[in-house]
Amino acid sequence: MTDSPDNIAFTARAICKSFPGVKALSDINLDLKVGEVHALVGENGAGKSTLAKIIAGLHQLDSGQMLIGQASYKPLGRKNAERNGVRIVMQELNLVSNLSVAENIFIEKLPSRLGFIDYKKLNADAGDITKNVGLAEMDVTAQVSRLGIGQQQMVEIAAGLSQKCDILILDEPTASLTDTETELLFAQIQKLKNEQVSIIYISHHIDEIMRITDSVTILRDGKVVSTNPTSELTAEKIVNKMVGRELEHNKLRHNAKLGEVVLRVEKLTRGKKVRNVSFELRRGEILGLAGLIGSGRTETMRLIFGADKADTGDIYLYGSKVPAKINNPRQAVKNRIALVTEDRKEQGLLLPLSVTKNISITNLPRLSRFGWINQSKEKAITADYVEKLSVRIASPHQPVENLSGGNQQKVVIAKWLYRDCEIIIFDEPTRGIDVGAKFEIYQMLDELANQGKAIIVVSSDLKELMAISDRIAVMSDGKIAAEFSSDNFSEEKITAAAFSEYVNQKKERP
Repeated sequence: MTDSPDNIAFTARAICKSFPGVKALSDINLDLKVGEVHALVGENGAGKSTLAKIIAGLHQLDSGQMLIGQASYKPLGRKNAERNGVRIVMQELNLVSNLSVAENIFIEKLPSRLGFIDYKKLNADAGDITKNVGLAEMDVTAQVSRLGIGQQQMVEIAAGLSQKCDILILDEPTASLTDTETELLFAQIQKLKNEQVSIIYISHHIDEIMRITDSVTILRDGKVVSTNPTSELTAEKIVNKMVGRELEHNKLRHNAKLGEVVLRVEKLTRGKKVRNVSFELRRGEILGLAGLIGSGRTETMRLIFGADKADTGDIYLYGSKVPAKINNPRQAVKNRIALVTEDRKEQGLLLPLSVTKNISITNLPRLSRFGWINQSKEKAITADYVEKLSVRIASPHQPVENLSGGNQQKVVIAKWLYRDCEIIIFDEPTRGIDVGAKFEIYQMLDELANQGKAIIVVSSDLKELMAISDRIAVMSDGKIAAEFSSDNFSEEKITAAAFSEYVNQKKERP
């Protein structure tokens, strides 16, 4: 039995798309029903985001046909797609950093009065929108550049939900969200379904796919592997179809050999974001850092790396009784500290440069002599890390901006591995990375720790932290609220600790 044409919101037939050296999509067919949540899943580089961008008018197809309802559809740009009722919330943030939250949400439709922006109405309307996605306490007049990456992603989602549409594309919308924020987003998705909005949902979180979607299309190497009702699938079937191979069970850390203390943080403070934070990190240890978005996790890591300056507090390295002088990232790197940032595009990569240049840039003296870079050695180093991390590239000379998000993240990791630092901080290392690549990164973290590296992993995914950490510290409202050893991990305890300081504040109010 076939679906009635009136029940089909969008159709794609034989869609093909190539980039220089890469066949991104090959003969893609897709049917999206009215009021349906349809998942697109696949490993990084499988073609999910490319297909989404073609539908949203951000890329032009090479060949094939698209229909909205029964009418031909070939958008010439994002604005044209939006006029046809298609909107996208992308994995890559698309905010104007020097504008306010409210201005970003309504940037295409700012309310005016007598020829001037009506800021009273703008802020009131923005407040209503942000409440719907769990940002009730956010100051909508705040400049976006002052927000953390997770909060910025929530603003991006709020902007996408603020305008009416018939087809909404959500590309990794929960990548940096807490469980509470994710639940609020899911409630909005259900509301849109009830209003007969059709949703294309891209996510690496298989549990989300199983819970909120009606159909699943699996892509691999730019081709459709299968399309099925979600009810006919299991998480294991989806993963096996995605990667085309059986995945071993994630190896947990067992009997880690911990060495001496290599990092000791004492009463580190910066305003209200980081308050008297103290902890130790040992050689060969993976320390997980949990907490809600805005709890001070990233801010603490930036202080350790010298990207921000602390008001008070000290950092001691490698057993020294004298505080280390780390006033900027250059000094941190000299002290063999690396930071894999959560915002890879803005802070981790030089997007126009090649894969090779992005990897080698952290240690050019090692490759050069008399001011000249040994290109054959540089090429060999790149090939080594591309193989080790399974980075999918067309060529080592390929600009990093043309890689998928997950492969970009692997390049960021590769450049710091090449620098051979002793203390490595990973801030949301698997954000936007597929399940196969996540497993590879977990193995890499385990290997690095076994080699004696001292590792901190900041993550919003509690299951991830519990799988890879020897110990977990929990931040709440700028403080270390609790620490748990591996034999005492539980989601309930960690979540309670993450909320503890916020709960205490409410109790203290008169």
